[in-house]
Amino acid sequence: MMGEMAKFLSVAGRATVAKFLDPIGAWLFRIGISPNAVTVLGTGAIVAGSVVFVARGQLLIGLIVITLAAFTDLIDGAMARARGYASRFGALLDSTMDRIADGAVFAATAYWLAISGATTTAAAALACLVFAQVISYIKSRAESLGARCDVGLAERAERLIVLGVGGLLEIFHVPYGLAAAIWVLAVVSLFTIGQRMWHVRQQLTDGAT
Repeated sequence: MMGEMAKFLSVAGRATVAKFLDPIGAWLFRIGISPNAVTVLGTGAIVAGSVVFVARGQLLIGLIVITLAAFTDLIDGAMARARGYASRFGALLDSTMDRIADGAVFAATAYWLAISGATTTAAAALACLVFAQVISYIKSRAESLGARCDVGLAERAERLIVLGVGGLLEIFHVPYGLAAAIWVLAVVSLFTIGQRMWHVRQQLTDGAT
């Protein structure tokens, strides 16, 4: 099930959704809104949802706000298609905003867990935050060195899905549901770092240590 949801949010999944979002993107572009403005607005909404709601333990409304705001990541792509090209700065801005959004979600979750007394799980959430940034950095650095790095068990979509599922379990009062999701995510994220490093090493070396 998680794999299917991740596929929906992946590049392939976005192509399936594009036919529904392209008209919205085209309309926004026609009225003079830029894709970059939508990217920044979506990130601002995610940060606000994280700080105002998640950090205060209001997980349901926080999850709704963050989920709706995340769709701007698809809408700005639809707007770029309506414009006929994607700018290089837009790609940089999109990646930067993704890192900010992810950091806000995990930091807010860690803060709420810490003030709720679940300090160990809060530490695991902070580890997830750090691992997420490292996972993204490895791909960026690898590509700058001429290598491809499209592998990873816990890519961005999977990380957000697992955390979202954990949030739902917490909302429905499933014992240890959120904690289990965060700990699983921390372990899988650490594995993904090793997976990406190994994959890039195979491309950049001839097998010599």
